[in-house]
Amino acid sequence: METQKYTPKNKVRIVTAASLFDGHDAAINIMRRVIQGTGCEVIHLGHDKSAEEVVNTAIQEDANAIALTSYQGGHNEYFKYIYDLLREKNSPQIKIFGGGGGVILPEEIEDIMSYGIDRIYSPDDGRELGLQGMIDDLVQKSDFATGKDVNVKDLDSISFENSTSIAKIISAVENFSEEKPELVKAIDEKSKDLHIPIIGITGTGGAGKSSLTDELVRRFLRSNTDKKIAIISIDPSKKKTGGALLGDRIRMNAINDPRVYMRSMATRENNVSVSPFIHSALNVLKLAHPDVIILETSGIGQSGSEVSDFADVSMYVMTPEYGASTQLEKIDMLDYADLVALNKSDKRGALDALQAVRKQFQRNHLLWEQPLDEMPVYATKASQFNDHGTTELYNRLVSKVNDKFADLNLKTFVEQEITDEVTIIPPKRVRYLSEIVENNRQYDANVEKQAELARKMYHIEGVKNFLSNETLDAEYQKAEKELQQENIDFLKTWDDTKEAFKAEFYSYFVRGKEIKVETSTESLSHLRIPKIALPKYNDWGDLIKWKGQENLPGSFPYTAGIYPFKRTGEDPTRMFAGEGDPERTNRRFHYVSAEMPAKRLSTAFDSVTLYGQDPALPPDIYGKIGNAGVSIATLDDAKKLYSGFDLVNAMTSVSMTINGPAPMLLAFFMNAAIDQNVEKYIIEHKLEAKVEEVLKAKFDDKGLERPKYNGELPPSNNGLGLKLLGITGDEVIPADVYAEIKAKTIATVRGTVQADILKEDQAQNTCIFSTEFALRLMGDVQEYFIKEKVRNFYSVSISGYHIAEAGANPVSQLAFTLANGFTYVEYYLSRGMDINDFAPNLSFFFSNGIDPEYSVIGRVARRIWAKAMKLKYGADERSQMLKYHIQTSGRSLHAQEIDFNDIRTTLQALYAIYDNCNSLHTNAYDEAITTPTEQSVRRAMAIQLIINKELGLAKNENPLQGSFIIEELTDLVEEAVYAEFDRITERGGVLGAMETMYQRSKIQEESMHYEWLKHTGEYPIIGVNTFLGKDGSPTVRPGEVIRSTEEEKQFQIEMLHNFQKSNEDKSEAALKTLQHAAINQQNLFEVMMDAVKYCSLGQITNALFEVGGKYRRNM
Repeated sequence: METQKYTPKNKVRIVTAASLFDGHDAAINIMRRVIQGTGCEVIHLGHDKSAEEVVNTAIQEDANAIALTSYQGGHNEYFKYIYDLLREKNSPQIKIFGGGGGVILPEEIEDIMSYGIDRIYSPDDGRELGLQGMIDDLVQKSDFATGKDVNVKDLDSISFENSTSIAKIISAVENFSEEKPELVKAIDEKSKDLHIPIIGITGTGGAGKSSLTDELVRRFLRSNTDKKIAIISIDPSKKKTGGALLGDRIRMNAINDPRVYMRSMATRENNVSVSPFIHSALNVLKLAHPDVIILETSGIGQSGSEVSDFADVSMYVMTPEYGASTQLEKIDMLDYADLVALNKSDKRGALDALQAVRKQFQRNHLLWEQPLDEMPVYATKASQFNDHGTTELYNRLVSKVNDKFADLNLKTFVEQEITDEVTIIPPKRVRYLSEIVENNRQYDANVEKQAELARKMYHIEGVKNFLSNETLDAEYQKAEKELQQENIDFLKTWDDTKEAFKAEFYSYFVRGKEIKVETSTESLSHLRIPKIALPKYNDWGDLIKWKGQENLPGSFPYTAGIYPFKRTGEDPTRMFAGEGDPERTNRRFHYVSAEMPAKRLSTAFDSVTLYGQDPALPPDIYGKIGNAGVSIATLDDAKKLYSGFDLVNAMTSVSMTINGPAPMLLAFFMNAAIDQNVEKYIIEHKLEAKVEEVLKAKFDDKGLERPKYNGELPPSNNGLGLKLLGITGDEVIPADVYAEIKAKTIATVRGTVQADILKEDQAQNTCIFSTEFALRLMGDVQEYFIKEKVRNFYSVSISGYHIAEAGANPVSQLAFTLANGFTYVEYYLSRGMDINDFAPNLSFFFSNGIDPEYSVIGRVARRIWAKAMKLKYGADERSQMLKYHIQTSGRSLHAQEIDFNDIRTTLQALYAIYDNCNSLHTNAYDEAITTPTEQSVRRAMAIQLIINKELGLAKNENPLQGSFIIEELTDLVEEAVYAEFDRITERGGVLGAMETMYQRSKIQEESMHYEWLKHTGEYPIIGVNTFLGKDGSPTVRPGEVIRSTEEEKQFQIEMLHNFQKSNEDKSEAALKTLQHAAINQQNLFEVMMDAVKYCSLGQITNALFEVGGKYRRNM
């Protein structure tokens, strides 16, 4: 039941965040909105925040409380570590609240709260209190005054290192300046002779002030290693509630540094850009003796110029989208600013805007003698790492500060090297999605026209059988001339085609290899069930329309499937595993693939790995090692993970669900496969003694433990891949032999790496690098694949699954995923790659729910892709074929009546199999409440096996073709996707839409729509909101909770340290080579293939942060 909204008596400040290595930010975003609406000032940090950063923020901000979500495991350690750090840093008054849905079990909630955490909210609390009720409880418990006990004596304790003291005194002047006039007076008196430069940064809302400030701070810290900086950032208060969203920290990556202090402040007044307490707050900061202070105001209008009253050097931040040139005359800050940043200068019209702003600055400051290009107006792209324009702005800023404060001697920032400007999609190509829509609609119109011509010919031919007429002959010939030759040929050979499918066997070629298949199966009733059922049309117009929009499986536009027949001997079943250490997951892989002729291994990684870091002892990291996925930090881990599976066997393929650090994990996998084949060579040539010699020198002689497989091998693991643990093949065999084995191996291995960075930004949040750098890494992997002739491994799995899991409906999932796919096509083309070289390495990944649109998601995807690739991009047949994997919907798994989940999964699997997906993963029924057990996984696999082996209709391979509703749905969904493409184009293409968070917002809206209908019962879900059991169908608690063990965590850390010690003579040089390649625009994946032999995952990630930049979160 919803409660009356609580009104806080004090100014309550709450820090909100999602836990470390946790991208699930939807819940905390909803919570922070409700907290703000309840009248609080919310300092929002976003997702993937360490305990240390959360605690430091809460102390610097003098927060009343911390509110956290944790949906990725490790919650026991995370919340307790927050509690311990607050006490260690003398801030026990800050309260801690949290939630994690069903991930945090009731007994764990009890344990965490008994440790001292103020409240962990459960799903039962949500049902009982409602969302507002939970927030009211949180705010009421946090409603106390901050700064009340501060007095003049406390000024003596101020130092830059004492964040608590600075924070409390700022709170005192914010909350009690009228009650403590002696304190304010003392602060003013003590600070009046302190001359510390104040840099004022102001500008319009959305101009990118926070991102630009972060880039300036980063350059300050890098170039002035002995200096400290303090920041005050101001955001507006809401007139109605008094709440405020203090969101600048979410955009800042550089501030979690001991040389930075930051305080977020609300205006606490309406229609102003600075707080009334800003003068005193700045003086408090001066008492802490930073070297520089930055004051960043809230967004201002044309007349706002308050920052110049406080700043020694003022900067105005704007964008090229200010309207007509006359609007520049109205901007007050152009009179007062010492510098102007024209940010987001990659927008169309930026060069003209730069000239116009420079002219206006010249006029306003009467600088007629100086050339325009010497005006202190700079085109910047703060969102781009190492942007040259931002560096120029920073260096001019330093020059102006030094002019006024000569003793400060700030150093300018020297770029490592000015790299080429990063352009993902050239401006002239920004309409690519709408061009595809126009292209495909033109094709559809032509199909209709061709069908009408064929229909006319058919009717004339029919009449001619009864009545010969020269006019009819002329009309027939006229129509025939307009009918395309391929359609004429199709009609002429149609009878032969039908006969070919009636024959006992049908032959076709795949990559030059003849495939011969039986065309039918025999039922128990001794009927021949055709694998491909053909239309019974006689009308040539119907046939031509069917050919143009449907056609046979394996024929353009591939609506019914990309191959003429399904592959025999290999069901499209994927075996999904990932938990604990590599050894445990290896055993699970061997269990789930036992007795299966094809080994199709799908790997889930723990969140430490997903964010590109190494296992470590700090509790917020330690708690997540091996939970909800396997821990992989080194090449040795990858070797153990896939040991006993021959990775170059045609019946083995590996899929890796990894995105941010995908290139590193891919390099681990490739090297593991290479060393497996080196092992075969060693055994064949009896080189075991050489291996022993290398191992002895690298480990025994240095007193290091040799790496090993922890525990017993499963019965089906023959040890392949374990002989070279700790070393690599090139240390044992001749270089030329190694090079030959390497080339053959990487050209042979089969599999997929997810690596879809666009989807991560839009939905799932495991981005780690700046978007441009992450896309460059993807391009480097693809270029390497082309160069090394890697044709059996997909460089990306363009994923709709996670978009759907985040809440998108099936149409949005399909539209956003295809749009992302075409964005990769445009990007790779802009890098000079040939479409037929890279398109075969692209694959797709969709979710299948129960909505009607899911029944056609594959056929619509194949049809849109084929039309665009053939007619827009001129791609060959193989490139026109869209290959995709289906996973049944995780979102449709419910924690109530969990046995019913298998029924839903069966229906979703049926959709996928009928629609000819290329591979399929069926979720286990208990995944809603725990990591699947061996028994639940077996049941999930049985779903597919029963459909494929037992269900009679599934013996036919095109059961959807010819259905009226399927054809109608296909047309409806295709048109809906085109409409979405046009909406994305209006926002500047996929990347432009991402900048305004269009995709993310739409996904969240659709998620809320579903949740609301589910809540009201308008959308019936059996066993959840209708058809409840006698007991009310309560949430089921797992009988067994699968978590990583202490032994596994300790062993992973031990093996990591061992790996790093054994390679310390080579790792530093390898990392420097990698960074050099990044700076000099060399192919990073080529260098990475060597770097992973000596460097751990975390070492590589952190080295690349320095040259590629970290991902910047969005609000």
